[in-house]
Amino acid sequence: MKKMLFAILLCLPVAMTAQNTWEMPEEAETTVNPDQKYLAGAVPEVDGKVLFHTVVDAPGKSAQQVYAIVKGYLQKMTREKNQFEQSRIILDDSLNYEVAGTYQEWLVFKSTALVLDRTRLFYNLIVKCDDGKADITMTRIHYLYEEERNPQTLRAEEWITDKEGLNKKQTKLSRVSGKFRRKTIDRKDFLFNKFADLLK
Repeated sequence: MKKMLFAILLCLPVAMTAQNTWEMPEEAETTVNPDQKYLAGAVPEVDGKVLFHTVVDAPGKSAQQVYAIVKGYLQKMTREKNQFEQSRIILDDSLNYEVAGTYQEWLVFKSTALVLDRTRLFYNLIVKCDDGKADITMTRIHYLYEEERNPQTLRAEEWITDKEGLNKKQTKLSRVSGKFRRKTIDRKDFLFNKFADLLK
């Protein structure tokens, strides 16, 4: 009986080890890179220009209704807290149902009692409205960084593309320009999702 119990105890750690080796690969497979959405392909380029584009469905709405909703929001944006007074509507075509705005706003990377790291973000939003949909483009993106100390003007094409905004293996955000890429994509996602909510 003692010999049998001893044999069981000897086998027990082996069984536990075997269970752990099965669990480890499973845990590795479920690990998700928190930066995945910001990696290769997240900043599209068209003819050498950074350009975000989407088509938002507006079920049951006419082109005129879509235009009125979009124009109202673009105008509201110009008065938001983070906007500069230069933000304004630059195209208002009620015949072809097209509207566009140019925006200057604060993009904040870090804000604490001791540190305020931010950049001024410039971009245009162009919206072409049609029955049941809105075609939206975010373009002409650039930044004015450290304008209070050492002003630097940075174009999206030179700063947040896959080549500039990621490491060489394209597995991580670049140490310096990565924060611009992340926050710009987040802002784009917010705006495109906002239009989707307004037009649904």
